[in-house]
Formats: sequence, C-alpha cells, structure tokens
Amino acid sequence: MLEFILNDKKVATKNPTGALLVDFIRQDQHLTGTKIGCREGDCGACTVLVGESKNGQMSYQQIPSCLTPIGNIEGKHVVTIEGLNMDKLSPVQQHLVDESGTQCGFCTPGFVVSLSQYCLSVHAPNYDKAIESISGNICRCTGYKPIERAADKVTHSLAGKNAKQTVDWLVQNNFLPAYFKEIPNQLAQISLEEKLNSGNQIIGGGTDLYVQRHEELVLQDFDFVINHQELRFINVTNNTCTLGAGVTVTDLLESKDFSNLFPDLSKHLKLVSSAMIRNVSTLAGNFVNASPIGDMTALFLALDAKITLEENKQKRTIFLKDFYKGYKDLDKGQKEIITEISFNLPFGKFNFEKVSKRTHLDIASVNSAASIKVKDDLIQEVHISAGGIGPIPTYLAKTCNFLKNKDLSPKTILEANKILQKEISPIGDVRGSIEYKRLLLRQLFFAHFIELYPKTISLSNLISHS
Repeated sequence: MLEFILNDKKVATKNPTGALLVDFIRQDQHLTGTKIGCREGDCGACTVLVGESKNGQMSYQQIPSCLTPIGNIEGKHVVTIEGLNMDKLSPVQQHLVDESGTQCGFCTPGFVVSLSQYCLSVHAPNYDKAIESISGNICRCTGYKPIERAADKVTHSLAGKNAKQTVDWLVQNNFLPAYFKEIPNQLAQISLEEKLNSGNQIIGGGTDLYVQRHEELVLQDFDFVINHQELRFINVTNNTCTLGAGVTVTDLLESKDFSNLFPDLSKHLKLVSSAMIRNVSTLAGNFVNASPIGDMTALFLALDAKITLEENKQKRTIFLKDFYKGYKDLDKGQKEIITEISFNLPFGKFNFEKVSKRTHLDIASVNSAASIKVKDDLIQEVHISAGGIGPIPTYLAKTCNFLKNKDLSPKTILEANKILQKEISPIGDVRGSIEYKRLLLRQLFFAHFIELYPKTISLSNLISHS
C-alpha cells in the first residue's frame, strides 16, 4: 500500500508503483483539472506540485505528472490545480485573468501551478525566477506576453513575503488555502518502508524511460533512487567532489558548494531541460539511460568522473568513460546500481556547449563539455566529451592526449580538430547529417577555447590560421 497526501487528504493505492501520477489523479481521483497533453514532459499541461519536508520546512517543486511514477511521490504532498482553488481567485489566478493570460484554457492549470511554486520558493521574489518557474509550460494561444505580464504582477504582489514563514504568509495573503499549514503534521503520520533492497528493478526519475516504454512500465513495481535521502548528497572536500546517485539537476543548481565550483553552472544547466524536468531527473538515471546525447553524461565525462557501483554491499569504482561499451551496453551487472559519482579537485576551467533545434527544452543535436587547465600558456590537463557523434556518450581520449603539454595557440587547436575528426564516427539522423554533426562538434570544440581563453583564442585568429 502506497500512501501520500493529495491536496488536503491522505490517499492510499495498491496500483503498481510504476503507474503514472497523472492517470491516478484523473482516473482514480477524478481530478480533471490536471490535463494530459504530450505525455513527454514537454507541454506542462499536467504540472502538479510535490512537497516534502527538508530541514524542518516544506519544500515544493513543480513536476510533470505525465512522467512521474506514483512510487516517486510516496510520503509526499501532491497539489493539483483543485488543491489551489479557494472561494476567491488567488493573486496568481487573478493576475492571469486581469492580463488576459488565458484563452482556450487547456494550459492554464499548469501555469497556475508553476507560478504558485514560484510563490512558495524561499528565494526573494524576482521576475527572472518567475519566468524560470514556467519554463516547462507551453501556451499555443496567448503569445506569452500576457502571461509574462501576469508573472511580473505576481512578483510585485509578493513584496514583503516572509521567507522564514513562507506558507503562513501565503495563506494569510490568500495565495494558498489554509490546509497547507497542516500538511507537515499529516506527512509525519505516514510511515515509509525501506524498499531499495526489495529486489525490484531500480530506476531514477524516469523522465526518458516513460517516453520510450510507457505502456510497459505503468504495469510494474519499481524502487526509486530519488526517494532515498542517503543517495541525495553533495560533499565537497579539498581534493574530491562526491555526489549521491539520487542527486537531481535541481539539487546541483541549489547547492552552494557545487555552484562555487562552477561559476557558469546556472547558464549551463538551463540548457539541459525545463525546471520541472530538472526537478526529477537524476544523475544516475541519466548515466544508466546511456543516451548518446545525454547532457549530464557529457558534463561529467569532461570532469573525468568516476562512478561507484554496488550489489549486495559489494562495491567497485570505474571511470564513467569506461562505463559505456556500446549502444545501451554498459559495464554493469544486472543487479548493480550506481551509488556515487566523484571527480577530483581542482579541475581546470569548465565549459558546456549544446546545439539543438530549440535553444531550450530540447534534446541536443550535438553537445560537448570541456575542462582545461593551462599554466604559462601550456595545456597541462584537458578532458573533453562529445554527444551525438557516435553510439555512446564519448570521451575524446585521442584529442585530449594530443592537447596535453601543447602550447595554447590557434595552431594547436586547429591541429587538435584534425585528430578529433578522425576520432568520431557520427551517423546521419533526424537531428542532422554526418557532415553537419562534424561541423557542429568542430564549432563547439572551438567554442570551449574561445569561451575559456578569449585573450589567446578567438574566432578570427582560428580562421586566419586555418
């Protein structure tokens, strides 16, 4: 029996843990304000809030219920649009009305839910944060400007919000129904079972799996890495950064220690996906999914990261670059799971580049990441990855070996590109021809050096030396 709080009441279900939350909400609970649109986590019509207690406070995130198995929300608080409705419109709802931020209305519940999550955030009100909160919500009617105006008004209406008593302030100012104040006590009455070693297959956020294998997965029981706090940690020491397998992309963004290591982290990770997908997608899930264009895989390959695999308390550690043997073929036993990811500190300057049909909310045509350490104009250490140019996420070993101990110069970069082009073997597909992908990776490779060492490498001097 799986239990959680749905709006203002506790619910229980014997449905398979792999069953999807959107179907439980609509079919079992008859709460049809949550819509089914794309079933791929792209449109945001199915957005709900999920809240859990963290450090003595409730923390809420918006998630795509169309890709969320109910096992991932056990013991948590799920809020649908019905759970935000009151006798009068909330400021979020009223501002959308006043600014004509809705037309056909199909997407409106998702926008209301996401903007309500923005109100629940402990961060100071900020228009950019408001827009970021609705980055996973699509509207085909309004042209977005009315919604953007509504988001601006919501931001101004949050002036004076008490960050230490956010829920109380929002209830008092009619942003939320009063029952929100009782949720911590209700959650405390739900006892969770330890299931990681139950023998069921273990998955992460499932944001890609449920797009590929929806009809199969909804009938099965799974265990979920994301629910185990012992696998959701980020430890930074003088020599090593170690992360738990259940860490999400949002966890990385919200970690001050991790952000201090990567000054451009926010810029890089906003290329990965929408806010709601980042809220549930896990590092280990991204690695094991083994997509040749996995963004997080490319990031950690460029850090020369290691992963720790465990089965029956037996552990072994390998480099992430050795994890991929062929397309969807992993150096992993059937019952082994990734428990940790680590990389050495300090690393060189870091950069991530990605080209896709849309700048945001899209999978890559080609992506690449690089960490490069230079001293006295000599390349001391370099790690470069690439996705979309072969059957597996690729660590460009030959290119890196060539670059080591070479001088940082346009000539060196151009010579390295010749090695790179021999090292890759892209195939043509819907995201581009072979020639196009080779060109893209060349440009991304150049971009790393232009971005990180602009005083030495520029596009104009690369062209002049070519």
